[in-house]
Amino acid sequence: MWCTWALGRVVLAVVFLVALAAGDAAPPKVHRNHGKFTAGPWKQAHATFYGGRDGSGTLDGACGYKDTSKEGYGVQTVAVSTPLFGAGAGCGACYEVKCVDSPDGCKAGAAPLVVTATNLCPPNPGQSNDNGGWCNPPREHFDLSMPAFLQIAQEKAGIVPISYRRVPCVKVGGIRYTITGNPYFNLVMVSNVGGAGDVAGLSVKGNKRVKWTPLKRNWGQEWQTSEVLTGESLTFRVMTGDHRKATSWHVLPPDWQFGVTYQATKNFN
Repeated sequence: MWCTWALGRVVLAVVFLVALAAGDAAPPKVHRNHGKFTAGPWKQAHATFYGGRDGSGTLDGACGYKDTSKEGYGVQTVAVSTPLFGAGAGCGACYEVKCVDSPDGCKAGAAPLVVTATNLCPPNPGQSNDNGGWCNPPREHFDLSMPAFLQIAQEKAGIVPISYRRVPCVKVGGIRYTITGNPYFNLVMVSNVGGAGDVAGLSVKGNKRVKWTPLKRNWGQEWQTSEVLTGESLTFRVMTGDHRKATSWHVLPPDWQFGVTYQATKNFN
């Protein structure tokens, strides 16, 4: 009798643990090291333009890039509204954009355009969302560089309806890293990121004293740490928004210098 009762309690405990593992336990975080970023669904929005015909006035901004024409982004860029900017998390994302439903505004036969998010289009609360406040939340809006806008639309239109979707970022060469600041406060700019294009997490490791250390987003794609990194060969690990990771082993030599850009041999697909 006692054995039967004890055995019953053991069976119930096993059943409870199996159920917990199957349904109640939190699923593990997924981090993918391989594969490719795939294009997302088409969505509707609007596009305007800013800057000069040569892209002047659009080469830097809220993502922290200093000169997009020299950093691999050219002038095929866009300032996105707050929901797409995501407090800097959207920097580096690539979008395919096409002008639609505006016979007078769209350029006939224009091919879709791929642009990279390199800036924030700030809200204008003094204007209504559909009359000047194009970038007011919750609108998803694209303020294209003028050279990009003129590839798909007429300048006189000013604003046009578009279809857009996230697409993989295709980059030449490896991920790039630039450290500014001083030995006791480092800002690391990550650029030329392929695949998802954005950066959701960054860690650094030295070849001597510095163990794997996570950095915090300071603003845009500038990441900060107070860890002393000088005098060591540095390895960086980047995680993009789709949870894929890439490790740039010893991308900075032991005698690396502030303000110098170092390029890895590998990138995301």
